[in-house]
Amino acid sequence: MIKEYIIKIFSTIKFNRYLLIVLIFTVWIGFFDSKSFLNLFKVRSEITNLERLKEEYTKKIKEDKQKIKELKTNKKNLEKFAREQYLMKRKNEDIYIITTKGE
Repeated sequence: MIKEYIIKIFSTIKFNRYLLIVLIFTVWIGFFDSKSFLNLFKVRSEITNLERLKEEYTKKIKEDKQKIKELKTNKKNLEKFAREQYLMKRKNEDIYIITTKGE
């Protein structure tokens, strides 16, 4: 049954040039063209990844803006930030940095 159906399809394609041309065109556009299905899936996955990164970066920007606002309004936070991030110190003060082997 299936074998007869396959033979019938091939015989139809063999005698119908237009069907053969449409089939070749469809395969070419679907898989080998620059706008093929494979490229479409690659682009969509890249868009999804970029949208995820965009959300992460906008979240990080909001956090950084909040930190900047806190640093501009509170002097104690500014001093704490300067000491921790840039290892700044007061006069007559020594800073000792202790690190472990893994750092």
